[in-house]
Amino acid sequence: MTRYAGKTAVITGAGSGIGRAVVLRLASEGARVLALDINPDGLADTVARAKDAEGTDSSLIETRVCDITQRADCVSAIEDAVARFGHLDVLGNVAGIARAEHVTDVTEVQYRQMMGVNVDGYFFMAQAAIPHLLHDGGVIVNIASNAGIDGQAYTVVYCMTKGAVIQLTKALAMEYLKSPMRVVAIAPGGTNSALVKNYQMPPDVDWDLVGRYMSPRGMAKPAELASVFAFLASDEASNIHGAIVSSDNGITAG
Repeated sequence: MTRYAGKTAVITGAGSGIGRAVVLRLASEGARVLALDINPDGLADTVARAKDAEGTDSSLIETRVCDITQRADCVSAIEDAVARFGHLDVLGNVAGIARAEHVTDVTEVQYRQMMGVNVDGYFFMAQAAIPHLLHDGGVIVNIASNAGIDGQAYTVVYCMTKGAVIQLTKALAMEYLKSPMRVVAIAPGGTNSALVKNYQMPPDVDWDLVGRYMSPRGMAKPAELASVFAFLASDEASNIHGAIVSSDNGITAG
């Protein structure tokens, strides 16, 4: 498919998981992509996978190391993308971190780190990209979570951050309701990615509480979330603005 021929995108968290899958999917459909991540090895692996993927032109993917918790890095990354590509059509705020912990055990450093990546980075990237997206009628796709919709035990700070992403999406959608720019969010459930593989529960966890937000359908694959992303950021979804699209195997259905 060539839905994204002539389109450009900036994707955060591109060195692994959903971010990597989004980069590969958009490039496979013709987009030029600036892939951002704090991990240079992860970015190199994303490009290597693009070279091995049938139907994907790896030359469409360019990379840049970026710490999205720093506003200056975010501004510079967007300026770099526009300088390379000439314009910007899609911003994908995908980068995120998650932990499970007793709320009383959360240190200030841990709290600030999660807020920095999951909230500050999304805001800074959007703030820098909006002037360009307004000019070209672009799209912001934020990765939220079912944890931003339902309260969850042992993930208080994470739930706070994803709730903030949902409200960021809705508030931006309202502020730019009369503009050609669109803002949407995807709210995944558990996704089989590096984030989950490195996820650890407290040793004394009450699994009855945790089981309330686990689906018997299992976890999603990053490529499945990338498919949802590719649709929402495309012209085919031109009527979707301000929506929080759940892709969580039924966790928030009832």
